[in-house]
Amino acid sequence: MTTFAELTTIGVGGPIARFIKPTTRVGVIEAVEEADAKGLPLCVIGGGSNMLVSDTPFPGVVVRDARRAITVPDEVAPVEGGDRTVHVNAEAGCNWDDFVAFTVELGLEGVEGLSGIPGTVGASVVQNIGAYGQEVGASVESVEVWDRRDKRTTDLTAQDLKFGYRSSALKSSMYAAPATPAGEFFPTPRYVVLSVTFALRHSATGTVGYGQLAKALGVEVGDRMETRAIRNAVLKVRASKGMLEDAARYLNPAMEGTKRADQVRIALRAQYGDVADSLAVPETPGSDSDTSVAAERLVSNTADTELVSQSTAASAVTVDSGIAPDYDRHSCGSFFMNPILTAEQAARLPEDAPRFDAALPDGTPGVKTSAAWLIDHAGFHKGFKTAEDAKAGLSTMHTLALTNRGGASAADVAELARAVQDGVEAAYGVRLVPEPVIVGMDLR
Repeated sequence: MTTFAELTTIGVGGPIARFIKPTTRVGVIEAVEEADAKGLPLCVIGGGSNMLVSDTPFPGVVVRDARRAITVPDEVAPVEGGDRTVHVNAEAGCNWDDFVAFTVELGLEGVEGLSGIPGTVGASVVQNIGAYGQEVGASVESVEVWDRRDKRTTDLTAQDLKFGYRSSALKSSMYAAPATPAGEFFPTPRYVVLSVTFALRHSATGTVGYGQLAKALGVEVGDRMETRAIRNAVLKVRASKGMLEDAARYLNPAMEGTKRADQVRIALRAQYGDVADSLAVPETPGSDSDTSVAAERLVSNTADTELVSQSTAASAVTVDSGIAPDYDRHSCGSFFMNPILTAEQAARLPEDAPRFDAALPDGTPGVKTSAAWLIDHAGFHKGFKTAEDAKAGLSTMHTLALTNRGGASAADVAELARAVQDGVEAAYGVRLVPEPVIVGMDLR
């Protein structure tokens, strides 16, 4: 039985009653429709990089779109003096970084700053992923979705999607309030993404839009550089902070075929060096449409039964090859969102706390501050654990990432998250809101 531990980057989570991997557009819709018709819990999962799921069995259906095609309906070479916009369509199951690599290889700019973010194209627009001066919403032309309420497909424009800081109309349909699941659509939005059409620019150079990235490239913010150079710099900066996924996860049978084999090899070599050449990367994508009965991944440990976490599976692969596991990569990425406060709340922060103009959920002016700064100054440090022998801890590179240090459970990660939330609230009166989708636990 497949577990969430095998499907998520943090490597925790319980067994799944039924796991389906549709290979057609109709198959995705039918899988979603069947679960909804039967009133079963439904989780449409992408790369599993932005989820924390409880250790208890999930009694419903998990759907992972196995479609990964990328098409370019426009002429790639622009007419001289004409529009340089190129539209690119990607199916929802396409690995996000594979998509970024494709656009850079094609000589397009617009998403190169989002290199290295784990997940899929479909999930990217739900979360409105962003990094290093770019957000995906700025490059989205339209999104084809299945409307679970009206039982039909429809195209949503960028305006319809109401992109905001780590949010969209898709994500908003899952929540009644921050970190509070909606009654009807959770943990899957009302609108299930089928494909995304991007409007990118035909250019081999892109704008460097972030200070840390500019420093890494030796240029100024606003300068233009080759998109390949920007992508490479972003990957290096992310690696230096432990904010890339562990490439060894793609050697796990449950993840087979979800990422281009050539990109898996590149990532393995960048992470592990020459020894990565000895690791066997599957060439053929998995095509099982339904693995509800396949691949039992539960093992007996004396009298108890423990889940085999993805972290443990990745560790076994790397240890067998003489490589030490990189637990800093066994995370959900940035675990807490940067708080957006009222002016009154922001006034109670120390003078040196970061402050940026932002909009509150109701559209009124607010002040954004840094979750990482609050965590650091509330007494937490890189590598913090709630106990010396705890199996979950803050990254040794970045206090905003909660990591599985090997063999952690979802309960261990939740305990760590609550410790950080309570500490920051006690120090500054601000309750941090988790960025990942939290299933089966309450981290409000």
